[in-house]
Amino acid sequence: MKVIITGTTGMVGEGVLLECLANPNVTEVLSVSRKHNGIKHPKLKEYIVTDFLELIDNDPNLQGYNACFFCAGISSIGLKVEEYKKITYDTTLAFARALLPANHLTFIYVSGAGTDSSEKGNIAWARIKGKTENDLSNLPFKQVFAFRPAALVATKGQIHLPKLYKYAAWIFPMLTLLSPNYISTLQQLGKAMINISKKGSTKKVIEVKDINLLASI
Repeated sequence: MKVIITGTTGMVGEGVLLECLANPNVTEVLSVSRKHNGIKHPKLKEYIVTDFLELIDNDPNLQGYNACFFCAGISSIGLKVEEYKKITYDTTLAFARALLPANHLTFIYVSGAGTDSSEKGNIAWARIKGKTENDLSNLPFKQVFAFRPAALVATKGQIHLPKLYKYAAWIFPMLTLLSPNYISTLQQLGKAMINISKKGSTKKVIEVKDINLLASI
């Protein structure tokens, strides 16, 4: 399997990248990001794109891959709604269009727990992510999945971590015991993406419990 991963300079993308590099089912990885991620590996290639909105449709650099794991994203904290929509919705759809036509490709969008599929709720970020999921599902890919992780545990050796992560890491063992359907490791997230890309699923919205189950098959 040859995969594209976005957001590898962030915690989620880096964790998924490390799993793909370690996984024997993945033979090649193309990291698409605004800057170098600092990782060197025989499987890894990089495509530096300063602005996903400037990508052309059917970008030749993005062709010939079996799956795209779209892990790029940003918190809505401190952002105006239109600014968050541009980064979350516009950028994601522009990237997806740059892959087309790619009806052989699996597109996985990392959304988040609490996303609003109805697009009618009171929480702006949840509506925007819901619209992103819905509009991606209408594109002519082989299959499209929306992954909705909640709390995520980093992989050992990761360098792209939020500053507050190390202060919150102590709570993860407790969450695993008390709320197993709320927490996943990034290794599990990566494995789940690889497995669902290979085997498919009739379920298109993948919640935490689904992620953890997919990682074990």
